[in-house]
Amino acid sequence: MIINYNNKTFRPISNTENGETSNETIFKYRQEENILTSEYSGGKIKYGHLIGLVDKDGNIEMRYHQVNEKGELMTGICKSKPEILKNGKIRLHESWEWTSGDKSKGKSIIEEQ
Repeated sequence: MIINYNNKTFRPISNTENGETSNETIFKYRQEENILTSEYSGGKIKYGHLIGLVDKDGNIEMRYHQVNEKGELMTGICKSKPEILKNGKIRLHESWEWTSGDKSKGKSIIEEQ
């Protein structure tokens, strides 16, 4: 099954302590062919943007940058693996790593709204 993320909205349901997203963060996904983009904001994030590539199984490899509430520019990389829930919505299991700041790693889960 080919997954298309175009015009889908996601919200985090969990994140590790060193992450900046929360259930107040809203991601609006756009996809053209295998190129995925998203603008996001909410919670500790004033504004963020990501760009990624979607493979044939719906996995996403992405880069992101965001400005947090402290006015810092933060950057990172993320790999997301999709799970289709019983209700047909998509849950993404994300493994991410800061490429700025302390360069720490984390895991988060976001769900289609």
